[in-house]
Amino acid sequence: MTEIFDGIDADAPTLARLHRRLEHAAQDADLLDVAYRTLDTAIGRLLLASTPLGLVRVAFLSGDEDVLATLAQRISPRILHAPARLDDAATEIEEYLAGRRTEFDLPLDLRLADGFRRQVIEHLREIGYGHRESYATVAAAVGSPKAVRAVGSACARNPLPLVIPCHRVVRTDGSFGQYAGGMAAKATLLELEAA
Repeated sequence: MTEIFDGIDADAPTLARLHRRLEHAAQDADLLDVAYRTLDTAIGRLLLASTPLGLVRVAFLSGDEDVLATLAQRISPRILHAPARLDDAATEIEEYLAGRRTEFDLPLDLRLADGFRRQVIEHLREIGYGHRESYATVAAAVGSPKAVRAVGSACARNPLPLVIPCHRVVRTDGSFGQYAGGMAAKATLLELEAA
């Protein structure tokens, strides 16, 4: 397939080569603030994004949210599809979903979570593989035992689902509760960790 690229006929390999040059030039000139890629998984298509500090966003792409626009607004408009910068994150997520990894060993950029949400996110990192906590338990652990609904909201807005395990938070009666990736994804993750 040939495309018109700025007045020039270009085939897919040429476009790919030009994109790689752009990616390297932007990185070399320190103009690449957010790199992203997509990843097809058994629980849905994910968008992964990183900054020079670390992985900043994991998003399920099944919703209406324009993740790149939000990243441009909250972090920087200098965003580029640069999949190689996210190879480690993609590999670790694939290993986790295949049952070969129980912890993530990635640098994280948590700037998208602040205030109470940040406290919840920090606590979620302490919930071990295969364990579950109730929303009420998390609320108590972060010093706000009456903020159960706020914990649910913080989990729903977790910028790094999977990597920061909000799927391990369930209702007091043991039912799953909500999940950004949908109920089927949450059930799959909890079953994976129970095996």
